[in-house]
Amino acid sequence: MVRFKNRYITFEITLGDKSDRPFPLKITTLHIAIQQKVQQLYGDFGSAAIKAGFNAQYCNEYTRIALVKTRHGPHKFLLESIPRINDIAGRLVSVKILYVGATMKHCFIFIKEYQQKKLEQIWHTLKTETERKNMENALMTLTKSMEDYT
Repeated sequence: MVRFKNRYITFEITLGDKSDRPFPLKITTLHIAIQQKVQQLYGDFGSAAIKAGFNAQYCNEYTRIALVKTRHGPHKFLLESIPRINDIAGRLVSVKILYVGATMKHCFIFIKEYQQKKLEQIWHTLKTETERKNMENALMTLTKSMEDYT
């Protein structure tokens, strides 16, 4: 039996108005936005190449970090397309790729470390202990799928 290699791409979505409020992003919306950009850049060939094995795995509305899975090979189409996404669900955004990994475990470890650094940067700007607890809960809350890997 043939083993298919996968690549997991971790990226951060920044809103065009630079606000810090949560961006309620659904996985299906992200999936559609990426597919549309690949279709726009590479046409039917690119769209068909990424179709098998392409899946949006994780989105955090507070940190706006997302994770998508694709097969090795067509992942190059995604690496070129994701930074060029400028519209998700009618909102102006910019997207920056943070990490490309071969396993979901390593991507979740990277996300956890990245969110911890972000929390340390924000920590000194918060005044009360309740604000700090709320921010820590928002940033460091792991989904069920992440808890299985970390």
